Amino acid sequence: MAVMGVQLVVSLLTASIMQKMSPHCSFARWLLCNGSLYRYKHPSEEELCALAGKQKPKAKRDRRLNGVAEDKPLSVPKDINLHLETTPVTTVDALVLRYFLEYQWFVDFAVYSTLVYLFTEGYYCLVDPQKEMNVGILWCLLAVIFSFKIFFMVMHHYFRSEEGGERSVCLTFAFFFLLVAMLALVVREDYLEFGLDSGLANVSDNLEIFLKQRGWEWTVPITKLTFKLGLVALCSFIGACLTFPGLRLAQTHLDALKMAADKPMTQILLHASFLAPLVVVLMWIKPISRDLLLHAPMGKQTVQIMSHSAYNSTRLWTIVALCLLRLAMTRHHLQAYLQLAERWVEQMKREAGRITVLEIQRKVARIYCYVTVVSLQYLGPIILTLHCTLLLKSLGDYSWGLFPEPPPVSPAVGAAPARPAAPSAADEGGEDMQVTVAQITGALGAILTPLFYRGLFAFLTWWVAVCQVITSLFGLYFHQYLAAS
Repeated sequence: MAVMGVQLVVSLLTASIMQKMSPHCSFARWLLCNGSLYRYKHPSEEELCALAGKQKPKAKRDRRLNGVAEDKPLSVPKDINLHLETTPVTTVDALVLRYFLEYQWFVDFAVYSTLVYLFTEGYYCLVDPQKEMNVGILWCLLAVIFSFKIFFMVMHHYFRSEEGGERSVCLTFAFFFLLVAMLALVVREDYLEFGLDSGLANVSDNLEIFLKQRGWEWTVPITKLTFKLGLVALCSFIGACLTFPGLRLAQTHLDALKMAADKPMTQILLHASFLAPLVVVLMWIKPISRDLLLHAPMGKQTVQIMSHSAYNSTRLWTIVALCLLRLAMTRHHLQAYLQLAERWVEQMKREAGRITVLEIQRKVARIYCYVTVVSLQYLGPIILTLHCTLLLKSLGDYSWGLFPEPPPVSPAVGAAPARPAAPSAADEGGEDMQVTVAQITGALGAILTPLFYRGLFAFLTWWVAVCQVITSLFGLYFHQYLAAS
């Protein structure tokens, strides 16, 4: 308790509330089952037979008594006048969906981690505890790790597909993003201002000094090339995981625009939400972002609109605002996806021939059963971008602009806490553990400085946005031209 104090109490209280309140109060469940979303019910055999002018199908027992040995699939003409019934998405309907529990837990955890982070930010502004560990950072790191876990789960679902086309798409984009990441890492800092090279140089110098202080007289084997190769592999994995979320986002964006044809303000918000990752990408391109605002051309002179620290704070606030905007557009995208059932029926009516009743029912039901996966694909990148931005602010020693931005100073290795004069045997083991933890965290703090975290999380935030831009633009081209043909 003495190591973390108030933050530990709030963290444990938040975890307990999340566990106890999840069955009764859940933001993820409200987002999906608040009554604003409606799904399409699959038609019954009786309804389809009535539309086709057939009699009600007999039961299997009657067919066996009449000497019918084989069950011939019941089929109806494709051009029947079929209209699907709608019903609001309720909690009872959603509980049976695949990955619903994973979706609910992941989104709720992201909400609680954000609340813990907001508390720690206010706590550090008011109290400024120098010897306490920032628990909000730990919650954000867990949210980032769980985001990768969710992406891997969804991608693994595609890899188990019997058709195999999704697997090929993921592998193709993984190789493509591998090449893009290699190109991005060789671009000079004058164009992409991550600060990754200076951060790696700082870590290498600190690690070499740390080892020399302990008698290790040898060159550090972990070079910049090794780290960048690992970062490239991680970028390839992130790109493969964000492939289908980007393709799905393009499809729901086009359908949502059609649904909001008579609502110009909603269309503007949908366009702004779709272009949000592009704005994030441009904010790290130095010639058209920082240089343009810090040295704005005004005739023959240049005018400085804002300072460097003000630009850093504005960039953080902009990313958070764009994440909130995309979160506000969640309902429009999910409803556009559920609208695919009606679109498929309208397309079926324009075709000739016959179709089995079971195929119609499966197609309509499958669209609704997949809505939780679509929700994860839409909300996952938002959660990952938001928490990477929060980690960039805290670990990189940035400021929200409400207080002066502290300089990125390398913390010194923490000294061991002073022991009491005569410790008891029961407290001796606990004190030794606290000393060990303090030494490890102090050593890591001396090696991994805020300068390194700035470069790492700036690049990760930028890369997630790049993957969304590339995949969503390709999805627009695919759904407008290739799928139509």
